[in-house]
Amino acid sequence: MEVMHVACAGLDVHKDSVVGSIRVQSGSSVTRETRTFSTLTRGLLELSDWLSSHHIAAVAMEATGVYWKPVWHILESGFDLTLANPAHIKNVPGRKSDTKDAEWIAELLAHGLIQASFVPPEPIGELRDLTRTRKQLTREIVSHTQRLQKTLEDANIKLSSVVSDILGQSGRRMLEALIAGETQPEKLAGLAVGRLTSKRDQLTEALRGKVREHHRFLLKLHLDQIKAIEGAVASIEERLAEVLVPFAAALERLKTIPGVSDTLAQVIVAEIGVDTGRFVDENHLVSWAGLCPRLDESAGKRRSTRVRAGNVWLKTGLVQAAWAASRCKTGYLPVRFRRIRARRGAKKAVVANAAFILRAAYCVLRDNVPFKELGEDHLERRDKERSISRLVGQLERLGVKVAIERAA
Repeated sequence: MEVMHVACAGLDVHKDSVVGSIRVQSGSSVTRETRTFSTLTRGLLELSDWLSSHHIAAVAMEATGVYWKPVWHILESGFDLTLANPAHIKNVPGRKSDTKDAEWIAELLAHGLIQASFVPPEPIGELRDLTRTRKQLTREIVSHTQRLQKTLEDANIKLSSVVSDILGQSGRRMLEALIAGETQPEKLAGLAVGRLTSKRDQLTEALRGKVREHHRFLLKLHLDQIKAIEGAVASIEERLAEVLVPFAAALERLKTIPGVSDTLAQVIVAEIGVDTGRFVDENHLVSWAGLCPRLDESAGKRRSTRVRAGNVWLKTGLVQAAWAASRCKTGYLPVRFRRIRARRGAKKAVVANAAFILRAAYCVLRDNVPFKELGEDHLERRDKERSISRLVGQLERLGVKVAIERAA
């Protein structure tokens, strides 16, 4: 097998230690050396010096949680680094040890058998941390909101049956009054504002329950947690406004795609960056995101067509955008959704539209142009052209020369 790197190293990274294996080939002979280093900064600097002393240029390591990141940051300035997906470089079962893992990674790297994972540059990495943290905090708000509803139900307060958002202006005023000790349902219903004022009779009955001191304690606890998390989300939004300044033009172009909101545009830039050259084409990007059917065949039979595992942070946002776009009254995406849904079902139709949105984002970022709407009749025009081409081909195979003339 051809050797791509005559001097390379493999690293097996753990929380407290890094096992490094050097592989140097001279002619037909191969020299190996293995050492273990601490993951403290001093130990990682010793690792860098050790690799440099053996004139190592290429280094590969597994993506193990977050433990690979400090090693990467220390070594990236002096070595050609490759981050490997652990699922792609599994060793032969029964030969599992830290030393064997490091040697195996070095062997694969030497022969060019490791497919490098996407590691974003520092500005994109920082942006990714912010958008992912915002998503996690938003999920925590939802979790505390559900606990609020559970506490209200335990007190037989049916507020969520009348109010769609218990954390809206009216809902919060009623919750704070309940926490303060108010028990009269008429007074609580009188705190409604806006369109809820027309539902005061329903609110009065829904707020007639048995609220104990225990319930008030829990309501205050969860409401305070929600307020604190909302403050943290606001801080992240302020930080994002500063970090996103260099990407403002790309964000505006991404928002021209149907279904792509300001938040999703930020997530797309945070997850894939603005340099699409890291992906071969849009199909490779869709595969990386996990929005295409997996390839699972044996003996000529297709065993599964479920979508692949991919970037969940990007995939969930794209699927939500696809649902939003499918509900539009005009445009290409709702027509495409309905056609696929009729044949394959709603779930596959929405995943197909999510993949289309990602392909469109790839082209928008690659060409620096806004999205161009294809139109509701795009599929009909495409089918018409395909039918014409197919029929002309059949006639030509029968020995008939065809001249096409378009009707006025």
